[in-house]
Amino acid sequence: MKSLPRTLEEYGTVVFDCDGVLLDSNRIKTEAFHAAAMPYGDDAAQQMVAYHKAYGGISRQEKFRWFFLELLGHSVLPEDQYYQALDRYARQVREGLEQCAVAPGVQDLLRKIPESCQRYVVSGGAEDEVRWVLGLKGLAGYFQGIYGNPTDKLELVRRLEQRQAMPGARLYVGDARYDHVVAEHFGMDFLFVSGLTEFQEWSAYCQERNILVVEWLSQLALESGLVADQVLGRKRGNP
Repeated sequence: MKSLPRTLEEYGTVVFDCDGVLLDSNRIKTEAFHAAAMPYGDDAAQQMVAYHKAYGGISRQEKFRWFFLELLGHSVLPEDQYYQALDRYARQVREGLEQCAVAPGVQDLLRKIPESCQRYVVSGGAEDEVRWVLGLKGLAGYFQGIYGNPTDKLELVRRLEQRQAMPGARLYVGDARYDHVVAEHFGMDFLFVSGLTEFQEWSAYCQERNILVVEWLSQLALESGLVADQVLGRKRGNP
């Protein structure tokens, strides 16, 4: 059984991704990307979804720039179409987020994190949207800061570090490749949550890099330290 190098009580800072970690919202974002791209045909919409899943954690702005410039082949970003697509996406996401559930184990875990620990949300979602939905779900009060796009995750964490707002040992909790990239860049411990991830290669990726994986945050045995109840490589209860 794998475990993190420290118990939860030993961390001075914990950074959480939002979609797929705190909220059951990955499917909502995927469906919204498909709907926003559908005016350009089903094949284009399916490729947009595939790109979104492969590059979880990257902002919607970057994904739609790729869609128009790389996939559709525009030499210059067609701003009217670009902003219309962003608007279609945002409207569908907001409707879906109102109904989405908090991910299993999140509230119990947040209650058990020591009050002395600095807790942040660093999301690829729009900052105002993430703050709104976490407030709606009763989670906002657990965090010292909630941040999102249009600023990239790497830059958001860099700003926290520059402000000396991440004291002590630091843990990043995410469900995407880019979450691990950011954590590794800043020398943070990393926990991958697999239960809702849309990163299809997560198992091989985590095995190759010796990353601790849990299916749900409810599986953390806090009384005996931060330990995974599931062996690396299992997902959604399947052997």
